[in-house]
Amino acid sequence: QVRLVESGGGVVQPGGSLRLSCAASGSIFSISAMGWYRQPPGKQREWVGTITHGGVANYAGAVKGRFIISRVNANNTMFLQANNLEPEDTAVYYCNADVKNSIDYRDDNYWGQGTQVSVSS
Repeated sequence: QVRLVESGGGVVQPGGSLRLSCAASGSIFSISAMGWYRQPPGKQREWVGTITHGGVANYAGAVKGRFIISRVNANNTMFLQANNLEPEDTAVYYCNADVKNSIDYRDDNYWGQGTQVSVSS
């Protein structure tokens, strides 16, 4: 069993910053790609960005230049540094990971439960 847990969400004023974390735990052999997604109120879930095992990150146009994704492979942890936040960034942010489990070495995709980010003055 593999579990992803996000943390670090909250309420911030426009122009502010937040740092989200995603911790993976359980029967993990290895994690390849990890990513962040978000679901704004009343809208569908959308991709924010992805980072490879080697640390190469790609971003959606709406957050490029403002958000930075990083990871620590030894701790199975990923981070999202969100800067210069805008009201349009208000959403539930979800962690996603491609995991090879240590029991039968099968590859599966996992989601966290989400953490709320609200940008408001």
